[in-house]
Amino acid sequence: MAEIRTEEETVQAIKDWWKKNGSSLLIGIAAALAIVFGWQAWQNHQMQQRTEAASQFADLINAYSDESDENRAETVAYVAENLREEYSDSAFAIYGMLMLARQQVMDQGDPEAAIESLTWAQEKAGESRPLALVVRNRLARAQFAAEQYETALSTIENVDDAGSFSAIFTELKGDILLAQGDRDAAREAYLAAREQNQQGRSGILELKLSDLGVGEGA
Repeated sequence: MAEIRTEEETVQAIKDWWKKNGSSLLIGIAAALAIVFGWQAWQNHQMQQRTEAASQFADLINAYSDESDENRAETVAYVAENLREEYSDSAFAIYGMLMLARQQVMDQGDPEAAIESLTWAQEKAGESRPLALVVRNRLARAQFAAEQYETALSTIENVDDAGSFSAIFTELKGDILLAQGDRDAAREAYLAAREQNQQGRSGILELKLSDLGVGEGA
C-alpha cells in the first residue's frame, strides 16, 4: 500500500507542477521553435536576396558590354539604380555603382553624376578592403575630372593604410598638383610614386617625370 500511495503522490505532484509551470514551459518551447524557424526563414531570405542581386548584376554586365544597343546607357542606369534601391546592403550594388560611374565619366562625360554614384558606394563600402580602396580611387578620379582638386586630394589623403594603392594614389596626387600648377610638388609626388610602385617602373609615370625634367636615371 505504501508503494501505491507513493506512486499516487508522485503522479499528483507531477500534475500540480504541470498546472503551475506547464503554460510557461509551452511558451518557452514555442519561443524556441519560433527563433529556430525564424532564423531559417531569415537565412533563406538572405540567400534569395543574394541570388537575385547576382542575377541583376549579370544583367548589368551584359547591358554594359552590348555596345550595339542604342539604349545601352539607359539600361545600365536603370539596372544599377535598381540594385542600389532593392539590394543596398549587397556588394553587387556597390559594383553596380562602379560600373554606372564609369559610364557616366567615360561615355557621358558627366563626372558630377559619377561623384554622386561613387559617394554612395564609398559610404556602403565602409572600410572593407580592397573594395573601399577601389571606390576611393574611382571617386578621387571623378572629382579630379570635375576639377574639384582640393576635394580629390582630400579623398586620397584621408586613408590610414593605402596598401597596394599607395603608388596609385601618390601618382594621382601628382596629377592633381600638376593641374593646379604646382610643378615642383607634382614632381615630388611622382618620384614618391616611383619608389612606392611594387611592380617596377611605369612607362606612363616615367613620361610624366620626363615632362617635368626628370630623367629615368634620376
